[in-house]
Amino acid sequence: MQVSTQALVFSSVKYAEADLIVSCFTKDYGLKSYLLRGVLKSKKGKLRASLFQPLTQLHIEAIHRDKGTLERIKEAKVVAPYQTLHTQVVKSSLVLFLAEMLKNCIQEEEANPELFDYISHSLQWLDVHDTIANFHILFLLKLTAYLGFYPDTSNGNAPYFNLLEGMFENEPQGDYSQSGEAVTVLKRFFGINFDALAGTKTTKKQRFETLNLLLLYYQLHLQGYKKPKSLLVLNQLFN
Repeated sequence: MQVSTQALVFSSVKYAEADLIVSCFTKDYGLKSYLLRGVLKSKKGKLRASLFQPLTQLHIEAIHRDKGTLERIKEAKVVAPYQTLHTQVVKSSLVLFLAEMLKNCIQEEEANPELFDYISHSLQWLDVHDTIANFHILFLLKLTAYLGFYPDTSNGNAPYFNLLEGMFENEPQGDYSQSGEAVTVLKRFFGINFDALAGTKTTKKQRFETLNLLLLYYQLHLQGYKKPKSLLVLNQLFN
């Protein structure tokens, strides 16, 4: 079946001498993997390896056989060209981290256009703004709403955050009920949008601890979660 859809590139891996295996989150068909034959040697074809950098936003014409095998892309073009995400060191490292997290989190081969649009619009915001030290924290917090485990903030003034239950408590209940500065900082990100990040001040230590708190939250709520390999580089850049 020939399809036409928007796609976000999650990863691309070299296969054989000149092929790429590309993982994409498509707007209309969910997560798909494609085999691009000869793309690393092709200079005149419709597909170029540069199109498949992490989190590039594409429109693709593809062949989907839906048999559990690798699909095929016939044509691809960039629909939201980035100005800074793949050229600035901090932003490109942030993109690698987010791409790894998204590939880790999203496994469904089914459409989720609201999630697709959230990721797309967030990346376009990141591309044109410079106050981004806390972007990944807010992005991951908001992402939990689309993944089905956004924290219950109805008792948000309580000092303890129960990561296993996803709720705030007045007294600790169980091994995963935490309090302290990371919880306090995390609360600053509830109910804000990306434009408010300029007024959300955190120290290096606070960012590090709050991100680790969020990643533990992900680990507890996502089956098969793997700690992102790019986390070390990200922490070095932001800390």
